[in-house]
Amino acid sequence: MRRAGRVGGSGRAVVLFLAALLPLPAGAGQAQAAGYRYWSFWDLDGDRWTYATQGPSVARPADGDVQGFRFAVSEESDDSSQPRGAADFAGICAKTPAQDGSKRVALVIDFGTAEDAPSGETPPANRTACARVAPDASTAEALASVAEPLRYDNSALLCAIAGYPERGCGEQVSGTGTESGTGASAPGKETEGGSEEAGSSDSSDSSASGESGDDGGPSLGLFAGVAVVALLGAAAFWQVRRRG
Repeated sequence: MRRAGRVGGSGRAVVLFLAALLPLPAGAGQAQAAGYRYWSFWDLDGDRWTYATQGPSVARPADGDVQGFRFAVSEESDDSSQPRGAADFAGICAKTPAQDGSKRVALVIDFGTAEDAPSGETPPANRTACARVAPDASTAEALASVAEPLRYDNSALLCAIAGYPERGCGEQVSGTGTESGTGASAPGKETEGGSEEAGSSDSSDSSASGESGDDGGPSLGLFAGVAVVALLGAAAFWQVRRRG
């Protein structure tokens, strides 16, 4: 008779198989690491930046507002890099006097880091500018008055400010910073007509590339791996009890 708690041959095989599978869920999670290279749009609220809820062509800033743009690689809108540098209306617009029939909008333009730059390109120096525009002008119009040329794609996604970058537009990149495809939707990407939330995609591009609009969350494979481990653990326990 076998002693209680001793695992037989088949039980040991199950336990060894279970141990071999344990690293799989962690690897599945790491496989999801990816991001998007794009321009994000920000509003200055007091002394802190908040992610804009409207696209630059829809937003109508008031006289004295401060808005920012940052080029970076981000996985989600929640972890998007904020504009760096001074963000003070009085300082930015000190040399642009107010005029009747116009408004002034301070803009902070952060071209990002060399690590986030597309291959072969170097980000220009960050800049600030004071746009004096018509009272009903949009942020996009204010930006165009001080940072041309702007570049948009066929879906009105803002691709370049002051000509940077020269190519690419909201492309997905791998966890190592290399491009892994184009046409996928950047999280909270800034279109000329509004800001799209993460997970959405341009119908023409997504259908051609087969992108599913993955938001970087746990994959189906991860959940399946956890389920398999749980089932095998139960089987091992049953074998111990049965042969005890």
